[in-house]
Amino acid sequence: MNRPSAKRDILSTEYRIFETEQFQADLEANLDARKDKLIAKLRTFLYPQLRLQPHFGKNIRKLRDFDPETWRYRIGDYLFFYAIDDDQRIVSMIAADLRPKAYRRD
Repeated sequence: MNRPSAKRDILSTEYRIFETEQFQADLEANLDARKDKLIAKLRTFLYPQLRLQPHFGKNIRKLRDFDPETWRYRIGDYLFFYAIDDDQRIVSMIAADLRPKAYRRD
């Protein structure tokens, strides 16, 4: 009897990460000289965390009164916003900004 490997079982439960065009534009516009370091942290710390558990973590918070439901992850003075599709197991990175101006609704 062939049984799928444990690794395949784990991978099938992981979330996929997608970066929207807005998110990519925000990275270009809002990140200062530390851009390369922050992008490395996204790839090394944030994305692995979100692939396994996008709802909970030390720097993860669900935002109130946002429709659709929106979450944020903080790295220093930067906030990275994302939405979660649990049915499709997709995390969509939707925006990035500095903390002082991130929550303004102009």
